[in-house]
Amino acid sequence: MKLTDFHTHTLLSDGVLMPAEHLRRLIVRGLDAVAITDHVDSSNIDHVLNSLDNIRYDFEEYITFLPGVEITHVLTSQISELAKKAKQRNFLVIVHGETIVEPVIEGTNRAALKCSDVDILAHPGILTFKDAQLAKDNEVFLEITTRGGHSLGNGLVADLAMKAGAKLILNTDAHQPRDYISESLREKTALGAGIPRSMFEEVFVKNSEEIIKRIIK
Repeated sequence: MKLTDFHTHTLLSDGVLMPAEHLRRLIVRGLDAVAITDHVDSSNIDHVLNSLDNIRYDFEEYITFLPGVEITHVLTSQISELAKKAKQRNFLVIVHGETIVEPVIEGTNRAALKCSDVDILAHPGILTFKDAQLAKDNEVFLEITTRGGHSLGNGLVADLAMKAGAKLILNTDAHQPRDYISESLREKTALGAGIPRSMFEEVFVKNSEEIIKRIIK
């Protein structure tokens, strides 16, 4: 199965590498598709959008690259506006969900799931079944993550997503090379979250292809 990761960070926010080196290392690592989704709020979204636009096509010969943003720690009333701005530039839009290890504003999950411009709700934490149903109805992917701390909610997220019929995607939230995905890490994380092998094709291939098609038309 192709190896993909749609949630990674560079020096444009709190990662450690410039975007070009980050992409080059992921190419060597064997990834087929990757998104750079640096943290944004109202103060830096224009800078991130412009910076990633500048390298959007530099590595297309070697890897499928999706420029993106992760809307992070903003007021719930700002999510729709920021998501729309990114989507108008044909960017992947992730919202930093209510992980249990950070003080995310209550209601962020719900606001993200109601927004038509959001593609992925990252590490949602203590998700509710109603939220999982919203994810299904509004075609927002729910993230299973390899990231320490954020991954503490994986089991609940996977269980509710499967019960509600919502789509799952597995990402790393990588900030440095040691965080990068591998086939072994992907498989173990999915199994640890309670995702059966019978769903690997759907989560790793079908859902990844759908995300790519949303951005590359």
